[in-house]
Amino acid sequence: MHTAHLTIRPQAVIGTINPRIYGSFIEHLGRAVYDGIYEPGHPLADAAGFRTDVIELVKELGVSAIRYPGGNFVSGFKWEDSVGPVAERPARLDLAWHSTETNQIGLHEFQDWLDRVGSELMLAVNLGTRGTAEALELLEYTNLHTGTALAEQRIANGRTEPLDVRIWCLGNEMDGPWQLGHRPAEDYGKLAAQTARAMKQFDPDLELVVCGSSSSSMPTFAEWERVVLSHAYDAVDYISCHAYYENTGDLGSFLASGVDMDRFIRSVLATADQVKAVRGSSKTIDISFDEWNIWYNTRFENVDKIEGVRNWPKAPRLLEDVYTVADAVVFGSLLITLLKHADRVTSASLAQLVNVIAPIMTEPGGPSWRQTTFFPFSATSAHARGTALDVATVTDTYETGRFGDVPVVDAVAAHDEVAGHYAVYAVNRSMDGPTEIVVDLSALPHGAEGFAASARVLNDPDLDAANTLEEPERVTLRNLPVVRDGSTVHITLPPVSWAEILLER
Repeated sequence: MHTAHLTIRPQAVIGTINPRIYGSFIEHLGRAVYDGIYEPGHPLADAAGFRTDVIELVKELGVSAIRYPGGNFVSGFKWEDSVGPVAERPARLDLAWHSTETNQIGLHEFQDWLDRVGSELMLAVNLGTRGTAEALELLEYTNLHTGTALAEQRIANGRTEPLDVRIWCLGNEMDGPWQLGHRPAEDYGKLAAQTARAMKQFDPDLELVVCGSSSSSMPTFAEWERVVLSHAYDAVDYISCHAYYENTGDLGSFLASGVDMDRFIRSVLATADQVKAVRGSSKTIDISFDEWNIWYNTRFENVDKIEGVRNWPKAPRLLEDVYTVADAVVFGSLLITLLKHADRVTSASLAQLVNVIAPIMTEPGGPSWRQTTFFPFSATSAHARGTALDVATVTDTYETGRFGDVPVVDAVAAHDEVAGHYAVYAVNRSMDGPTEIVVDLSALPHGAEGFAASARVLNDPDLDAANTLEEPERVTLRNLPVVRDGSTVHITLPPVSWAEILLER
């Protein structure tokens, strides 16, 4: 049996956990919108056509902000198509996903849905096939109270009060050759800087996200960030990171995906801080990790792609990955990594939310259900609030093919001063047996005895176990025995597992 010793240190503060770290992402892609959040013929649809069962699951998941409408989709998107009378909106080809977009759901409807689920809108502008002028027009339409043609157009379209969008993405993955309007870093950096400065002339308090690399494996990675920020540093607030992981047959390396994410974050921060130093700036750029997840992209590349110049389906089944226990354990470890950088990763978007590489699945006319990845996110978003704490961890290591020796156990903690509890999140990457975890609480204020300890774990002897339409509750969190021994608590984590330990007064 492996062992790990964790010490909770209230003074070892990483940073304040920004609630936006529990954001998500809905793109006009596949069945994310149509048959996902919106299905007017469904028995559980409300008067606006939104599925109320999905609304309840999104609330349970605890999503703070939702990035919209893309993604690759946004680089060919004309926002004007998505407002005004629905019957008059044009259908358009979506070149990004080789589909037809009907525009039945647009900006107003999506904001109405966000009001129902209680999430903030994170809006992306098209800097692929459009530019600064169109971004300013969208900003004026959404955020100006009254007095101009665009503000009055919004009011005539049914929304008197502005949407007041506070955080904006300046395009999407502009480093990628697959992106409509892809351009070199020098060109994108100039366009992003010009657009950012113009938007802040409208409202200097806007928060703007400039596109970083779409992957740390891109040949332009790091140099892209340096060049873009050399132009846009003074005008933006965030640089984006995107990362997806999949099990390609090397389970040990897959379980260590959080190591790769950690290195990615550190590299981007080092580059941003180098630009800061060169410019002599007092401003610090944070990271918006606005796309992250498990995604079996190889399946999409080899199986799911839609082809044919006459074949443009509406809301096709795309990227509907079924997530296993192993996927969920890695997913939970990625959440741990994000929290370990809570001082600089202050916005993040799980990509995506419904049906498309998503924690929530739906069947047209039928049920909705939670995928395995739903549970680490919902538990963390509910209890990892307040401040993130660095956990002193002494653990065994194991060798991986991709990352060398990595810790068997990775962990982070959070202290919610308002709720009065501590939460510890730990992943056991061991594939050959359980790991005994000893959590030292002696440094907690008022003594360890003042806290009741409980634990929940996600694991299964079958690492391929999943929740499906036929068996929607196969995998869930289950209670894990906790043994108190003075100022320590002991739990035994099964192999390949993720756990939450709550310490409540």
